Amino acid sequence: MPPDAVIGWDLGGAHLKAVRIGSGGRVEGAVQLPCPLWRGLTELRTALDLALAELGAAELHAVTMTGEMVDLFPTRADGVRALVAEMAGRCGPGQLRFFDAGAGFLSADEVADDPLRVASANWLAAGTVAAALEPDALFIDVGSTTTDLIPIRGGRVMVRGRDDAARLVSGELVYTGVVRTPVMAMADTVPFGGVRVPVMAEWFAAAADVYRLTGQLPHGADQHPTADGGDKSVPASARRLARMIGRDAESAAPEQWRDLAHWLAGAQTQRLRAALERVLSGEPLPPNAPLVVAGVGRFLAVGLARALSRRVVEFGTLLPVEPEQRDRVTDCAPAAAIAWLAAREQGKLSPPVGAGPSRER
Repeated sequence: MPPDAVIGWDLGGAHLKAVRIGSGGRVEGAVQLPCPLWRGLTELRTALDLALAELGAAELHAVTMTGEMVDLFPTRADGVRALVAEMAGRCGPGQLRFFDAGAGFLSADEVADDPLRVASANWLAAGTVAAALEPDALFIDVGSTTTDLIPIRGGRVMVRGRDDAARLVSGELVYTGVVRTPVMAMADTVPFGGVRVPVMAEWFAAAADVYRLTGQLPHGADQHPTADGGDKSVPASARRLARMIGRDAESAAPEQWRDLAHWLAGAQTQRLRAALERVLSGEPLPPNAPLVVAGVGRFLAVGLARALSRRVVEFGTLLPVEPEQRDRVTDCAPAAAIAWLAAREQGKLSPPVGAGPSRER
């Protein structure tokens, strides 16, 4: 077993993300897998098997999570305990550390005393690493389901909310993403055919259909079945989107469905811009402070940065990583961050900690 290897795990409710860091803090591999945890812990076990088969063994495993939120568990604390038990059974308690939003890392036994200390802290792991390497910035992670907005000043994370409930109120957590968000949560009404049409409160289509029609959906981002269980082609996405306003796709030209998708994308972008401006109004940043972007939906963050005349730094360029791995590491920022933080705690990072010049847009 490589003596310096650390794997960082982000146990989500819909995806499992894992990043392996080796000697000197260099990223050696990253993987994202579908893990619909609401169906049962068997989904996690399967995803863990696949991830370990790809990444290999490691002497240390560092874990963060949001999966405790799924309705498989009666309470979030029950969810944390269940996920900790699964990881301890797989990795061994001596090789395992859990990220605590207040004090670094805890052992499995320490988590048992206060499970909520490690609940939904993946945003802070990513923000902490961004702060260490870009001391004045706004970190924005646009994922498949949610968006995190984290202001950073003087190398410190300067958030108002510390848990999901408070972060929703502060605007630092926006429950919208580019894959799994139902279209009915993107707008109440839409313009179509010269009139304003109410959107059906039904899960006929998701954001992945919208961005498939606009041509912006990244390859491999949509890892779950569609709303109707159908294929993931452009015509199938148009068919699902048409259902949202009580129509068949054949009732209008293909261009009209693309126009509707672009309108919905714009509505989602405006929602994110409002949240971003609210966060920045409470924690102003220097004019030259960049947006550090992450997540499969970071193309939305890039557009926001341009609208606000701010430069962009991709999270994957902050760490030592081969160019072909950068996009995946940026997709899996919390997992990469948790591995980096655990390696730093163990003294496994060799200076310089960063990757050199970052890639900007």
